[in-house]
Amino acid sequence: MRKWVGCFVIVACTWLAAAVPAEARPGGEHHAPRSGAAPVHQPCDPIDPSLCLLPWPDDFFTRADPSTATGLRLDVDPSATPRNAAGAPIDPTDWNRLDGFSPGSPIVTHVPGMDNPQAFANTDPPTNTDIARSLDRDSPIVVIDATTGRRWPVWAELDRSVDLNGDPPPPARTALIIRPARNLAEGHRYIVALRDLKDAGGNVLRAQPAFADLAGGHGRPSARRLHYLRHVFPQLQRAGVSRRSLYLAWDFTVASRQSLTGTALFLRDDALAKLGDATPGDGVVQGRAPSFTIDSCSVAAGPAPAGCTTSSTLDPRVYAHVEGHVTVPCYLDEPGCPPGARFAYAGPDATLPTPVPGNVISANFQCNIPIGAKSGKAFRPLLNGHGLFGSADQVNSGSLYALADSGLMACATDEIGMAEEDVPNAAGALTNLSAFPSLPDRLQQGLIDFVYLGRDLINPGGFCSSAVFRVGGKCVIDTSQLFYDGGSQGAIFGGALTAIEPDFTRAALNVAGMDYALLLTRSSDFPEFAQILYRAYPDPLERMLLFSFIQDLWDHGETDGYAQHLTRDPLPGTPVHSVLMTVALGDHQVTNWASEIEARTIGARLREPVVDPGRYPGPVPYWGIPRIAAFPFTGRAAMVVGDLGPLRPCPNDGVTACEGPLAGTPPPPLDNNPNTLGVDPHGPDWAQSPEGEAAIGQWLQPDGFLPAVCDGHPCYMAGWNGP
Repeated sequence: MRKWVGCFVIVACTWLAAAVPAEARPGGEHHAPRSGAAPVHQPCDPIDPSLCLLPWPDDFFTRADPSTATGLRLDVDPSATPRNAAGAPIDPTDWNRLDGFSPGSPIVTHVPGMDNPQAFANTDPPTNTDIARSLDRDSPIVVIDATTGRRWPVWAELDRSVDLNGDPPPPARTALIIRPARNLAEGHRYIVALRDLKDAGGNVLRAQPAFADLAGGHGRPSARRLHYLRHVFPQLQRAGVSRRSLYLAWDFTVASRQSLTGTALFLRDDALAKLGDATPGDGVVQGRAPSFTIDSCSVAAGPAPAGCTTSSTLDPRVYAHVEGHVTVPCYLDEPGCPPGARFAYAGPDATLPTPVPGNVISANFQCNIPIGAKSGKAFRPLLNGHGLFGSADQVNSGSLYALADSGLMACATDEIGMAEEDVPNAAGALTNLSAFPSLPDRLQQGLIDFVYLGRDLINPGGFCSSAVFRVGGKCVIDTSQLFYDGGSQGAIFGGALTAIEPDFTRAALNVAGMDYALLLTRSSDFPEFAQILYRAYPDPLERMLLFSFIQDLWDHGETDGYAQHLTRDPLPGTPVHSVLMTVALGDHQVTNWASEIEARTIGARLREPVVDPGRYPGPVPYWGIPRIAAFPFTGRAAMVVGDLGPLRPCPNDGVTACEGPLAGTPPPPLDNNPNTLGVDPHGPDWAQSPEGEAAIGQWLQPDGFLPAVCDGHPCYMAGWNGP
């Protein structure tokens, strides 16, 4: 992946240098709010004059629409969106199809005076190591579910992500970021209240003029003032938050289930209907198998099936390696669904795309038939999801070969939208985020590619009809049930797939996380992409807004938008699923903070002892995640943490190999920068250890469960055997 990104960084940066004049707009410039009492005519919310579109999310940027599930629709003015270095604003058309905001993306604002570490410490807000603080009566940062009247657990941080020179933002461009500790409820309205905020000297900050007028009842009457008097201040008062103590307060509405998942479900149902399946999720595979072709097949030893050749290079655990393509309906606007293609809509208010008649995509696949098939054994099919900007060939891995011991056979297709072939489009979209919708659109098409591949694996008229998948006249595939295993991006994408999949009920998500708005700056993979994005959007305050802004669309192609339906409250036409999450402590690529939010949201129970004393970076490890009480664990969701151990000197015996000067890895940083010290435990991680492989194999059974693992101590990874 890195070689492709590196090459395109050079291309994109060269384009920027040529296209953008030296006097291009400097960072920090923003649109001035227009005067007038009616918010609908103002592109910017005056309560936060630091930057247009702050605070975000904010119902100020919506309009009434009785046709949506929430009764709202986003209404972002094109003049309000950030402009890139070439002066181009972001086209908000696709955002304005939504009926609310992301359930998991950050809440972003800027507080002059509380924009430095000392002021933050003086204010004493909830943090990622003290989430319970957000539920205290005197918490200075409060988020209330206006639908229930209850406080929501959150944590706050100042943006400390470093720029291309390695520097954090200056105070005037430092965002205050509030992150839900578990995803917000779909369709609910939330009130954010900031009160008794302090500066570096310990002085309480006064509200800025526009909000002070709202809170004080000054100025001309307006619909917004009436909204605050009826629907904001009284609810805050009931929650113990005095209007006089407020620095700032506003409300926003989370998108409905229909807005978040409706497109993927529409595509799934339409695609399965084309096969003759009228009732997705009923547990019966109806209709035809998708059309497919076999491109190549190699077997370990003859006699080879028709169309196959013998090969001496196959792993000894593999009987045959098969590659081909599945024909899938293409719902994007270009023939064959290439990178950069997008959904076509009938108009700006349309919420579902218009299929292009006759358009198809030839989705690649690779399968490895285990060696046991040679003796007549049939294997349960396993869909596999690859890592960041990878490809289906990552199915050729030892950890997946090992799952044959548990009766599993792995097949994969590209996670298009964020596959290797998408790198140029993704990098180009970072120069102008008007093109960003092509990523989540194509990711949703990728979900359908996986559904079709899975259907070919379990429909007797699919792969089983090919001689390549038959030994001695018998199909090597047990078509009774399908399973999923994905790692890294394959887990982030795989959670969305799991939530909509009608054909499997059990999944393993390894080094799992969700919400790219949280993941990006905390990932060691991101600096290469930052080379592009940070040149195109040089203002750090704008960038924190943009991460939250693009998550509203990214939700449609990753777990964040589907998590509340992953293991409970299944989506229409979808069975209940069971999910095993594995996590690597101190992961350099998928931050543990994202893993914890996912675990809380899906109701996962945590295997303990989790880590040794002192290894977790806070006083209350894994707050709000219940522990597994007994094994075998047969519940719907579980999480296992693997630990490579603390930083320690690399053995200098002339024999032992280490990556870098240190072995082990520290716990995740508290700020929003990546972990870079020691060895990246992202892979091989505990899920790829013999014990982890066996546990995943046991989970991915028709009546699977999590067995007792790690002999009563934390789950150590290779190279660490405990203190």
